[in-house]
Amino acid sequence: MAKAKAPRPKPPRAASRRLLGIGGLGIAAAAYVGVDYLRYLSPAWHDRLQPALWAALALAAAARAPFYRHWAAELRAALPFLGSIAFMLAAFLCEAISVRFVSAVMGLQWHRSAAPLPDTGQWLLLSLNEKLPQSVVDLLRAHVITLHHYLMLFIMLGFSVLFDCIKAPGLGIATRYMFTMAIGRLLRTITFIATILPSARPWCAAARYRIPEHPHPWAQKYYVPYASDSNAIRRVITDDMAYAAVQAYPGEYRPDWGRMSFLVDILRPTLGEGPSWYHLLKKASGGCNDLMYSGHMLVAVLTAMAWTEAYGGWISVAIWILVLHSAQREIRERHHYSVDCIVAIYVGVLLWRMTGFIWSARDASRARRLAKLDEVQSRLIHAAKDSNIDEIRGLLKEVELASQERQGFSQRAILAFAAVTIMFTLSCVLLAFTMTSDG
Repeated sequence: MAKAKAPRPKPPRAASRRLLGIGGLGIAAAAYVGVDYLRYLSPAWHDRLQPALWAALALAAAARAPFYRHWAAELRAALPFLGSIAFMLAAFLCEAISVRFVSAVMGLQWHRSAAPLPDTGQWLLLSLNEKLPQSVVDLLRAHVITLHHYLMLFIMLGFSVLFDCIKAPGLGIATRYMFTMAIGRLLRTITFIATILPSARPWCAAARYRIPEHPHPWAQKYYVPYASDSNAIRRVITDDMAYAAVQAYPGEYRPDWGRMSFLVDILRPTLGEGPSWYHLLKKASGGCNDLMYSGHMLVAVLTAMAWTEAYGGWISVAIWILVLHSAQREIRERHHYSVDCIVAIYVGVLLWRMTGFIWSARDASRARRLAKLDEVQSRLIHAAKDSNIDEIRGLLKEVELASQERQGFSQRAILAFAAVTIMFTLSCVLLAFTMTSDG
């Protein structure tokens, strides 16, 4: 009777990765969101647990970093990573300028008088408040997760590469995230600047901005005379030419911004808003018009897509549920119309799918190994027929080498890069945690 073979022991790396896959990273993510929500339930426990949790995560990452095996891949991904940062910052600058323009172009009087658009999603949520149990309504209203949580969840996902939870390089998925974010913000800017929509919060502009009461000269000439008179609208459509006389309006304030003075016509500064264009842009905030589509929801969707592709599992399902919770809260609190959240969801999904060429969770080394195996298959068969063990070993060695990463860097360069990367990323986490903790 044949003797049963003893089961082969599994390598420790696979076992640790399976253990983390079962719940390690997911539990850490859930603990972060849960501990941060304690600020509403028990501020005292929040003050105790939050520093302890972040210290534990930071120490775990720092302890694991010296044993990380893919620093060469991270070094190769560094330049695209820095390029994506520059691209994203440029996109944010363009968006901030456009946000200020659409907020200021019509003047405060228009913001106060423009009625919000009819939104059936808002009507639906108000009707559900009358039908659902109060506990469910309270849960829907709760600020369980906000913008800074999604940013932190992605940072945690990127750091998990140290524990082999996701495929290396970690800078690769960060590059894809920021590049996709930049594309999404540019598309959003083009969308909301093309047609100016009234805010769902008519008081917002007066509370947040110091902008002129009257419209911009462009709006004075091309919009105001035809805004409410149907006969005037019909005539301007027929003639395809502005014809009405411009009323008397106060003059525009024009500070001297040097080479950036061309922004005066776009940003419409006032006397008390500071001496520089940069100082004014810092007050742009999230804007007060309806900015289609929602930037908050774009961040949430991209984070959920990154988790779904790179990690999967129950925590990805939980993050998508939180995305839907955030969407209904954006509508409920009238930060956005329903259409803004719906468009942000499918735009975020499509953009993430389109940028898969930057980083993908698929194992590229396995694909290279299979391609090399196909290439040497005939030679391997002939060597097996000839019982040429040395030839078989050589061919298998070629297959194994084809799957390995190219080093191309000295050990000293890799160690220096590792130290700089660890300090840089931990600093970014600390800054993001402190500067976005209020959402």
